[in-house]
Amino acid sequence: MTRDTTTDRVLTALLAMQRQSWEQGVTGHALLDLGRDELAVLVADAAVTRQHPDGRLGDVSGEAGAVNGAACGEAVRHAASTDGDPRWSAALAAQLDWLVARAPRAADGTLFHLLDNRQVWPDTVYMVVPLLALLGRTDVAAAQVVGHRRRLYDERIGLYAARWDEDRGELDRAEFWGTGNGWVVAGIARALRLAPAWPAGLRDELAGHARTVLDACLAHRADDGLFHDVLDDPGTFREANTAQMLAYAALTGVADGWLPATWLAVGADLLAAAGRRIDRYGRVTGVSGAPDFAGPGTSPEAQAFHLLGQAALVRARAAISPAR
Repeated sequence: MTRDTTTDRVLTALLAMQRQSWEQGVTGHALLDLGRDELAVLVADAAVTRQHPDGRLGDVSGEAGAVNGAACGEAVRHAASTDGDPRWSAALAAQLDWLVARAPRAADGTLFHLLDNRQVWPDTVYMVVPLLALLGRTDVAAAQVVGHRRRLYDERIGLYAARWDEDRGELDRAEFWGTGNGWVVAGIARALRLAPAWPAGLRDELAGHARTVLDACLAHRADDGLFHDVLDDPGTFREANTAQMLAYAALTGVADGWLPATWLAVGADLLAAAGRRIDRYGRVTGVSGAPDFAGPGTSPEAQAFHLLGQAALVRARAAISPAR
């Protein structure tokens, strides 16, 4: 395990939880960032074993998600780079082909989140943009950010709405869901980290947008260091995973040089606030809870983002004070 007992408890709890495709994917991201490469290969193996014939990785009993399985792609690519079995590369190619050519999308190419309706969700940014960037398709990755921003982002307030209905041409859920904004900034941060060589100006544009959303989210931070489930609605519950997702993005920005060193303290404090919600079993409690994310509970994604945040904290500290 790791050298930190809390991290070990959070990881153990995560591995004990049932997981859907995107939860399997973000688990793989956490394992890779923690240096648990062999466990990441096992995550990839399960995702490939359950790959849908259409190319979606990690399909569990006919999931309705059109894009969620793409989150498993990074672990599969890791497996392909460390193991000579051709099944990894074949599975990854099928997932990429699904994203760029066959997944349901709007006329401008913006991907729909589900198979059974024509809705655009901010969650998709995390599911697909990092993998597309990692596989060298930065053009497609950037286009997805643009399409999601056009539909969901409130330029005046600086936050993303929860859902857009393409058929009606209007927001289906206009509220500024904390986790949705977390998916956006975390997805951009991971994409910038996985593909340092972006076209001229595009990296700075994406980093600047992520910082704007981070700033807008932080304006709604509560006195306990956390956020309401709907950021600007104090009638919703205090939710812990948004803080972890923002911490991951901020600390990754510090580590990778697109946020100044002053953000280290912000990210560390966000992570610590959520850490106070960890129970004796290692579960991050009081998060938007699986499986329906309609109220407080626990979730694999919250477990994974605690681990991602901790790994990013180590990288950020090293970037500011490198070992001599």
